[in-house]
Amino acid sequence: MPKEKPELSDAMRKKMTGKIPEKNPIKGTKFTIAISSAKGGVGKSTFATNLALALKNTGCKVGLLDADIYGPSIPKMFNIVEKPKSDGQKLEPILRYDVQCMSIGFLADQETPMIWRGPMVTSAIKTFTQKVNWNNLDFIIVDMPPGTGDTQLTFSQEIKMDGAIIVSTPQEVALLDVKRGIKMFDKLGVKILGLVDNMSFFIGDDGKKYKIFGEGGVEKTAKEFKKEFLGQIPINPEVGRSGDNGIPIVESNPEHEISKIYLNFANKIKLTYL
Repeated sequence: MPKEKPELSDAMRKKMTGKIPEKNPIKGTKFTIAISSAKGGVGKSTFATNLALALKNTGCKVGLLDADIYGPSIPKMFNIVEKPKSDGQKLEPILRYDVQCMSIGFLADQETPMIWRGPMVTSAIKTFTQKVNWNNLDFIIVDMPPGTGDTQLTFSQEIKMDGAIIVSTPQEVALLDVKRGIKMFDKLGVKILGLVDNMSFFIGDDGKKYKIFGEGGVEKTAKEFKKEFLGQIPINPEVGRSGDNGIPIVESNPEHEISKIYLNFANKIKLTYL
């Protein structure tokens, strides 16, 4: 069998052709916003799903692309069990809560491990960005996987990404990975819209704030790298329950204090781009 040719970096392409090729927008969309953390377990998928719903509530047409190939969360968080329809050439996104959704989890059993090598991941990402009938979207929110590997490179090098929001908890072990993620996006020329301090504290029955993951680390990192600090999202048990039940908090309880935080983020993004 012939060996698969390695993908060329922008620098290699520039050296060969004299210019860097333009990145392709995702057909059927206006703006692509990546939600990243470079660290697992910080609530990135919860943020992505609720931000998509908040943007929808501002009157935008929104898509949600679950690019976390190894650990897709959108099928569970949006309670989607059916498979997308296909005409043999393209996949149709599944509409849930008026958001167009696509995930590798729609195509495989949720308990099946994704034991894929890099080229397979790249191929899956290209399918979701080139062979899905995204329909007239203002925004597509991309739930990125942890790390700084093949998925991030494929998106950043080939897809026109209009911005990235980095989500983290405030403890140092999470911020070490976040700093790597910031450097990656800066190196690849992706605009970072800002950093979000997720699960920043919870309020106990005694009314006191408990900052179990530390305090101020995300804001400090934002200042260190000269990025905007977008704000805090406290811990609230209803957020987790809503996601587990397949109806994220912004959809199940739009008047909740957490939902209003997401609506504030959504309005900032809408004002920035539309």
